[in-house]
Amino acid sequence: MNYRNKTVVASVAGLTLEGMDIMFISFAMSMIIAEFHIDLATGGLISSITNIGMLIGGVIFGILADKFGRVRVFTYTVLLFAVGTALTGFAANVEQVYASRFIAGIGAGGEYGIGMALVAEAWPKHKQGRASSYVSIGAQFGVILAALLSSLILPIFGWRALFFVGIIPVIFAFIVRKNLNESPEWLQAQKEKTAVVKNNGKLRQLFATPRTAMTTISLAVMATVQIAGYNGLMIWLPSMLQQSQGLSVSSSALWTISTAVGMIIGMLTFGQFMDRFGSKRTFGIFLLASACAVFLYSYAEGSAGLLIGGAVVGFFSNGMFAGYGALISSHYSVEVRSTATNTIFNFGRALGGLSPILVGYLLQSYDMTVAMTYLAGLYCISFIFMVSLKRTGEKKVKQMNAQSVL
Repeated sequence: MNYRNKTVVASVAGLTLEGMDIMFISFAMSMIIAEFHIDLATGGLISSITNIGMLIGGVIFGILADKFGRVRVFTYTVLLFAVGTALTGFAANVEQVYASRFIAGIGAGGEYGIGMALVAEAWPKHKQGRASSYVSIGAQFGVILAALLSSLILPIFGWRALFFVGIIPVIFAFIVRKNLNESPEWLQAQKEKTAVVKNNGKLRQLFATPRTAMTTISLAVMATVQIAGYNGLMIWLPSMLQQSQGLSVSSSALWTISTAVGMIIGMLTFGQFMDRFGSKRTFGIFLLASACAVFLYSYAEGSAGLLIGGAVVGFFSNGMFAGYGALISSHYSVEVRSTATNTIFNFGRALGGLSPILVGYLLQSYDMTVAMTYLAGLYCISFIFMVSLKRTGEKKVKQMNAQSVL
């Protein structure tokens, strides 16, 4: 297996673990709420706290990966993630669930940016869209795996057993990453020993000039909307369908798998479109289509309508997830790429991660139509920021970063 494929396989393994863990919370939410006697908003805070941990871990490990190497730093993210996942299964109250999810979030936060930086540095620019999409579907493999495991484990062993199972793939991810060589582009940058290299991973480089700052802000808004939409849909809809449509855990798992399949197809399609037609045009089409699909889904009826509608919503709304690694990486040079990708995307996770609280409130106080209208509006906001986004060449980014250091 060549180096390019190794970076994809390793990154897919990491995101599969992460996607599975997030959906464990979704499927276990009803049981956790019942056991600890908490309301929906308090339950939604579990996911939000995880995302706050991801922001902190993303910034810390992103900086460390730019300074000390992508693969080397990943080892520590895996260990923290494993500890947090296992502790969740031992939680005696909701406060301990919060603490364990925060630890898991810190570990998971570093994984995404490091993986995407490795892929961006291994693949040529005209293939980075599809390479990014290959990595991104790992999260959906995790969703499908979580749905299957939840339907088998929850009715018999309860929610705690899910998180004990969740540490097994960590071993696989650790082995894969341990055998992956460091990024040649990062190693070459270290040999140059320029002033910029000596200041690897500086957060201020993300705001070096007004144009760079606007790029960073626009990308952060887009990432926030992406996570808010995904969490709003995937965290609450399985539980909501169990209640409003009378679906069993197994039936809601079927809906989740249908939606995840739509997401996988959407991601693969998005990657191909991005390489052929460019990021702006592709993101524009998918953002507007997502707003329409999410709004119309609130009117879906019957099993067929829920399954097909879920697949369509997944195709557009999370198909875009495939492009963020390549999009963010393309705007920043190797010296700050991991820092930028982790900081921007995990900022989106932390802020967008608050969405389940609001969606839980809307579902509890109003109805599904109001909640889906809120999500559709978010995609329209992201479209506006995407239109204002200007491409900055890597050479120019390096020049601006060098000027910010001097």
